[in-house]
Amino acid sequence: MPFRLDHISYATSHDQLVDVVQRLGSRIGSAFIDGGIHPRFGTRNFTLPLKNGHYLEVVCPLDHPAAEESAFGKAVTTRANEGGGWMSWVVATSDISPVEKRLGRGSVEGSRKRPDGTELKWKQLGVLGTIKDSQLPFFIEWLSQDHPSLDGKATAEIKQIDISGDENTIETWLGSNPKGAFKDVEVNYLDASNFEGETGIISVTISTPNGDVVLD
Repeated sequence: MPFRLDHISYATSHDQLVDVVQRLGSRIGSAFIDGGIHPRFGTRNFTLPLKNGHYLEVVCPLDHPAAEESAFGKAVTTRANEGGGWMSWVVATSDISPVEKRLGRGSVEGSRKRPDGTELKWKQLGVLGTIKDSQLPFFIEWLSQDHPSLDGKATAEIKQIDISGDENTIETWLGSNPKGAFKDVEVNYLDASNFEGETGIISVTISTPNGDVVLD
């Protein structure tokens, strides 16, 4: 089952959302777009389109029961309460059913309405795995055609991702070699013992028209 890197999520608190969006957007030299609210998850996001079909997401929990009850809401809330930062990377597939079968559980449908009224829909699976081990991505199958990477003209691209974790662990989780998912992106796997045993994304290097920017 082929996967591709879809997007990378950065979690923050609701109070810090605007500051984080402005800071990251300024460093990259591109503007984030208001993505709207995820009603099922109790979260909201801003997205920034990148080349190669990728995008960055800045997401925060809302004061809503779903932020504590849904897996994605819990993941965002937990990371925000830890002070915020990179939360997860997400891989896309054209058919999530083989992943459902392999992991032994069903996907969850998600949606959000942009401020202009257009609605995006998708299925996602594996957030509980991400919560347990932050190096693990979760899976997404887009049900709508309007992908966030197409929201405006992309001028930057993901060049490198540094992950505290182990390639073999990720390969077992994906059921395939991570190199296929990370096409066009360099990945460095770092020893988690150097980060007090914590796994997950440490930094993301973005190539912009004005040079490389390291976001940590």
